[in-house]
Amino acid sequence: MGISAKDLKEQRYSRHPFLLPVEDVLNQLDTGQENGLDERKVQNAQQAYGPNRLEGDGGVPWYSILIKQISNAMILVLVLAMALSFGVTDYVEGGVITAVIVLNVLIGFYQEFQAEKKMDSLRALSSPSASVLREGHLKTVPSSEVVPGDVVQIKTGDTVPADLRLFDSMNLECDEKILTGEAVPVAKESTSTFTDKDEVSVGVGDRINMVYSSSTVTRGRGSGIVVFTGMSTEIGKIAQSMQGKSRKANRSISRASGTFQPAKGAALRVWDAVGAFLGLTTGTPLQRKLSKLAYLLFGCALVLAIVVFGVNKFNVTNEVAIYAISTGIAIIPESLIAVLTITMVVGMTQMRKRKVVVRQLSALEALGGVTNICSDKTGTLTQGQMITRKVWLPDVGTYTAEGVEEASDPTKGSISFSPDKQRQPSTSVANTKSDISFDSEKTPEASDIEPSLQAFLLSTALCNLATVRYNEQKAEWQTTGDPTEIALQVFANRFGHGKTTLKEGGWQDMKEYPFDSSIKMMTVICKNKDHNSSIAFTKGAAERVIDLCADIGIDQYQQGMSQKRKQEILQQMDKLASQGFRVIAVAQRTLQDHAIGSELPREEVEKDLTLLGLAGLYDPPRLETKDAVKECTTAGIKVHMLTGDHPSTASAIAREVGILPRNMDLVSADIAPSLVNTARQFDGMTDAEIDALPTLPLVIARCAPDTKTRMIAALHRRNAFAAMTGDGVNDAPSLKAADVGIAMGLAGSDVAKGAADIVLTDDNFASIVSAIEEGRRMFDNIQKFILHLLSANIGEVILLIVGLGFQDESGLSVFPLSPLQILWINMLTSSFPAFGLGREKASSDIMRHPPHDNKRGVFTLQIIVDMMVYGVIMGTCALLTFVIIVYGPGHGDLGADCNRGYNETCNVTFRARAAVFAELTWLILISAWEFKSLRRSMFSLDPSTAKDSRFPFFKDVYENKFLFWSVVLGALSVFPAVYIPGLNTKVFKHRGIGWEWALSFGAIVIYVLGVELWKAVKRRWSLFAKEETVKAESVFLEKETSDARRSFFSVNSESDMKEKP
Repeated sequence: MGISAKDLKEQRYSRHPFLLPVEDVLNQLDTGQENGLDERKVQNAQQAYGPNRLEGDGGVPWYSILIKQISNAMILVLVLAMALSFGVTDYVEGGVITAVIVLNVLIGFYQEFQAEKKMDSLRALSSPSASVLREGHLKTVPSSEVVPGDVVQIKTGDTVPADLRLFDSMNLECDEKILTGEAVPVAKESTSTFTDKDEVSVGVGDRINMVYSSSTVTRGRGSGIVVFTGMSTEIGKIAQSMQGKSRKANRSISRASGTFQPAKGAALRVWDAVGAFLGLTTGTPLQRKLSKLAYLLFGCALVLAIVVFGVNKFNVTNEVAIYAISTGIAIIPESLIAVLTITMVVGMTQMRKRKVVVRQLSALEALGGVTNICSDKTGTLTQGQMITRKVWLPDVGTYTAEGVEEASDPTKGSISFSPDKQRQPSTSVANTKSDISFDSEKTPEASDIEPSLQAFLLSTALCNLATVRYNEQKAEWQTTGDPTEIALQVFANRFGHGKTTLKEGGWQDMKEYPFDSSIKMMTVICKNKDHNSSIAFTKGAAERVIDLCADIGIDQYQQGMSQKRKQEILQQMDKLASQGFRVIAVAQRTLQDHAIGSELPREEVEKDLTLLGLAGLYDPPRLETKDAVKECTTAGIKVHMLTGDHPSTASAIAREVGILPRNMDLVSADIAPSLVNTARQFDGMTDAEIDALPTLPLVIARCAPDTKTRMIAALHRRNAFAAMTGDGVNDAPSLKAADVGIAMGLAGSDVAKGAADIVLTDDNFASIVSAIEEGRRMFDNIQKFILHLLSANIGEVILLIVGLGFQDESGLSVFPLSPLQILWINMLTSSFPAFGLGREKASSDIMRHPPHDNKRGVFTLQIIVDMMVYGVIMGTCALLTFVIIVYGPGHGDLGADCNRGYNETCNVTFRARAAVFAELTWLILISAWEFKSLRRSMFSLDPSTAKDSRFPFFKDVYENKFLFWSVVLGALSVFPAVYIPGLNTKVFKHRGIGWEWALSFGAIVIYVLGVELWKAVKRRWSLFAKEETVKAESVFLEKETSDARRSFFSVNSESDMKEKP
């Protein structure tokens, strides 16, 4: 539209539209209920209010990504090194560093830009079109063109394009799960008035004369006036809250907080800005660690440069400056950024194949450190669909649906029957099977169905607006309507009593009393051509229906409704509810035909009913959820369920998927009360009271968005690294507050996706396990190649610093390695094996390790010590080789001016450099194979292959083909670098060698022996073993027996922490 957001007209009314009569809303918007807006008013409104879409739909601009890549900490360090190189007119070295900078920036920019383009394909408003009334004609327009004042018509299956004030509705219900988190559709009533209320006293979910943008119509129809569009909608308000950045504590510049607060706040804000630019205060733990590492290494490079200048008595010639720069380059792993970025890109590509889109490359590394996952229930852990799991018939028994995998498919699974305990054997139901299986070709005959069940099925099928049909073309079952009615209709279809079948058999609808949210019931009157009388079928909330029943059961089981029997039925209802079922009561009443033709009041029909039974409806977990939760538990990750459902329902689902133990008696008495909370209980506690809990709740029911955000804050206070999964708009605040936000790509809102770091394109909770495994694999591999790169840098620095003592005739230090030799080793020799280490497959026990410590990040104590040990061994070997050649057969002749170029006096020095160059190259290459495992011997890397072969070395190293050929080809590249004329003496400042090869080969043996000895010491005395043991605060483990599965609560102790081989 070419208009900025700040220039748009504010969508404001004298009072909120839900508080106003319809006439006032029409007048304020200058529109008509019968004709809507004309085209001129539509154009004016589009200019004034802008398009009906959320801000940020266009994705992240490319220049923001580019600036982010350029401001990377390691890039800034390399820029300074480049400037120094050009400053001393070493254009070759400066050009190489420039190429490294450009390569790193381009790789990072390209990959992150591709990730954002992938996200752009997911960003879209939920409603692509809307039916609007303009100039008296009904038109279909893109939802982005809807404006305030438009009259919009909605019907079952539509997605609401904007916030509407209803003026007409018929049996209208909307699924507002995306906004409120509630799975049960909300009944709407256009005639409801709130003129005596205010916005604060009436919550969004209670404004039943309004429908909201992106909610879905599950039943009925309605018409309304568009009152809010774009960012002014309820969804837009939440999106707006996601865009602002809240300041940290003590950042205020107001004097109200103290006399010196303006100066203190300003100083802290400046620090925040500088820290963010340098990457020291923002990003994931790995990003911050690498930023600190870069500046630490830069500081070390400056110190080393000063040392070089001091040794040369601060006579800083170009040669001395080049030596100083060489020392600085030696300590900085130039290829680290490229290796890290490419490794993460490979990981992100793998995640795409597993239905996971990573919005930022570093999010996978962060996911590997997650200690707690806070997950919504509906649509995330569960399918978001209802299944009729249990049907209880008074004095008959309970029918239970088992093995049901698809909520809309009536041909799968089986029905088991459990007789009522009070029932006498002599009155057992004839022809009732204890277990009825279903398939696509056979359903039970009517004669095989018990009369009480048949009556129940008639009522549930006929008192029902849902449809269930099999699409032959697509070979799948399709359903429409309310999830509750779909569940009941599918259950009836299991027995061949679907509504379509019954109507073909002679049943006709005579009258309908639609579902009324005030009485929570629906009734239809039907007649069969073979019967003289009509029957009223009723279903609804159990408490309401039971109160209207005069009898229970049919035929020989029929009896009057006494107070005792009513209590028994209510107890049965509570029993089903405690198992997590939504309970629906089904009843009927026989009517005389002469009353049907007249206007029979509803209250006259819905009385003296006969209760047929209770249905327990269940929103099943996803098939993969239980295994996913179990694997998270095994990995030391606690899963928390934060849902808007009833506590009983939430607890039952949590037990089924393994979040809660099935047997709570096994949980200690001090911990059990805190495992399940309602939002009222949790929000009613102060932060101090929450922190005093022995463990944070694993289930929070009736959860509000603020509750979820507060849960994340409580986890942070316990030093947890929390992930949040969700799909609705109500999940967005907690997605942003979490360390890793994981949104759903199919059912998720744009707001949720925008707040998330990772998007699951298949909305499958089990995909999180894949992401966690990939994150851990990447973290382990990052440790390996960082160890590989930095140990080489340490070896080079040791060689160069000690090499300051090697001085020629003029008193200038002669470097054992030339600057381009160092660049060759760091950029080419080290880089490709490091890439190979980044592609290592996950270890077999990777999901049996605890989450890594985000405070330490990749630089654990083991990595730091290993880095020093291996660097010292490597540097010592190289130094000894140089000393032996120069001070052995060379008699200490270092020549003259051998740092600048070759002359006749430099023969010994150039040959020593060649031998050291070859040796360091090979030691760095062989260390890549050694670092495939930080603890196991290179000659037995994989326990599984060790069982099949006495010497599995070749099989293990060849498994990663990229790494194998990187080492082999890197080793062979030494020979042309040493022998090619001109390249050797003019570029690398070395020359061809002969007997010196023996020293280089011998150093490999010494280095391997040293590394293997250190690994053996670590295994023998269990050094750093605690870093590899599960230290979960408390986890649930599930054991399977031959008869049943049970969960129990355990706290791991140090005695359980055994060293892995």
